[in-house]
Amino acid sequence: MLPLALAPVGEKQKIKKISGNDKVRQHLQELGLVMDATVTVVSSENDNVILGVGESRVALGADLARRIMV
Repeated sequence: MLPLALAPVGEKQKIKKISGNDKVRQHLQELGLVMDATVTVVSSENDNVILGVGESRVALGADLARRIMV
């Protein structure tokens, strides 16, 4: 497992673990980032990540991107 912030660009990844308090996990869930979801890293710069989640794009800051393990 590795943090989403370090995942290779262009590869599909499956979310294996999400850390953080209930508020953080709820926020990520509202964005479609849940356990076993498949996401694609579209862009990654300075640990900030843009993800493809289904038909949507989601931008995450470095702190949130480090809480998601793939």
